Amino acid sequence: MKFPFQNVALIGKHKAPEIAGPLLSLAAFLSSKGLNVAVDSLTAEHIKGSRYPSMNLNEMASVIDLAIVIGGDGTMLNIARTLSPYHVPLVGVNQGRLGFLTDLTLENMQDSMEAMLDGKFVTEQRLLLSARVLRNNVEISNGLAFNEVVVHRSNISSMIEFEVRIDGEYLYNQRADGLIVSSPTGSTAYALSAGGPILHPSLDVLELVPVCPHTLSNRPIVVKSSSVLEILIHRTSDIHVRYDSHTSCDLQLHDKIIVTRHPEAACLLHPVGHSYYHTLREKLLWNQTL
Repeated sequence: MKFPFQNVALIGKHKAPEIAGPLLSLAAFLSSKGLNVAVDSLTAEHIKGSRYPSMNLNEMASVIDLAIVIGGDGTMLNIARTLSPYHVPLVGVNQGRLGFLTDLTLENMQDSMEAMLDGKFVTEQRLLLSARVLRNNVEISNGLAFNEVVVHRSNISSMIEFEVRIDGEYLYNQRADGLIVSSPTGSTAYALSAGGPILHPSLDVLELVPVCPHTLSNRPIVVKSSSVLEILIHRTSDIHVRYDSHTSCDLQLHDKIIVTRHPEAACLLHPVGHSYYHTLREKLLWNQTL
């Protein structure tokens, strides 16, 4: 991470013209501080009369010092997968529903950013997942995931059957609707809905959560992040593997999905005083009395 920041990218929620006002306001504020501001090219399509240069994410990756994402967690997931391999730190301004990853608000974003530009921020590293699909020992697909890699069925009439191995050791055969391999970040997403545990994002682990397994004895399992996870498809009927719900690959019988920790991490910046437990209380409504 390069600090102090000089070149800043602003990236908005896809196809959300309502972010134009807040984004231009933030851009003007950053420019008044002497920073060079660029806007993501897809975001720029919804901003009329912008005087700021536009660049696509790949062009930005090697020249920016900081990316500010205005949107929801889904927007942040997509941007993190693209920019994290280039060690670009990310700040999230929430304009979605939950906001586990985007913790600034539209109301406080300028005050928060002013403090962060002065070096008053908390740095957090979040691990990423790397997945490959092998067919006859030939790689046919690969992708990064911030939240999870999911093997799932599309046909609601039948379950899928798969085998799971960890570091080459057989774990189980399973009949289920699917299997989630989640990072600690993703433990509050699909994995939580499927009955998995909440993992603190600082933990160096992965979790495997079956989706509607056809056995009462099967439970989620947490393993070290250096583990090599293998999922072998034994029966298939319209099965897919998804990376963070953004990209996917159709699977066939005997395909193998290999999931590991990606060597690079996503770097999130938070205001001083940021608390993960406060976020849980607020987003999961734990602070409400019955």
